[in-house]
Amino acid sequence: MRGMRRANREIKSGQVMREILEECQVVRIGTLDDEGRCIVPVNCGYDFSDTESKWNLKLYLHGAGEGRKAEAFTASPNVAFELDCRHQVIINQEACGCSFAYRSIMGSGRIRKLTSREEKTYALEKIMEHMAPGVEAKFHDGTLEHTAVYCIEAECLTGKERPER
Repeated sequence: MRGMRRANREIKSGQVMREILEECQVVRIGTLDDEGRCIVPVNCGYDFSDTESKWNLKLYLHGAGEGRKAEAFTASPNVAFELDCRHQVIINQEACGCSFAYRSIMGSGRIRKLTSREEKTYALEKIMEHMAPGVEAKFHDGTLEHTAVYCIEAECLTGKERPER
């Protein structure tokens, strides 16, 4: 994996990565299909663990079982993803000296469609837990059957931040 150009902005703390995941409401997924590259913004849930040697991230998302997104995920399971938060313009006297504060996570991995009731229910619970904490989630069999639920298992993962001054 290529090293980060601004190594001083690289996030090395699992706790900070967890904070970013908790704060971000949208993940952007990049994929490729016969029409070309495609970026899809979606809500998500996640599982994140931090061991001494590695971060492990699974992102969960849902949507229709047909359409460009679903077809692209089926055609090529290799995807890229990005999450960002804490946006703030940093003003300077000269326009070229202006900057932007942020926190972000970027990565790539493989996406797979979840098929069992147990996997789908777990993933949808993680999405609800993240997007609507404290709301009791109920999933009817008919809804589960017609909802496409996916899991991205990150194979490469980096975090970067530019704090406000």
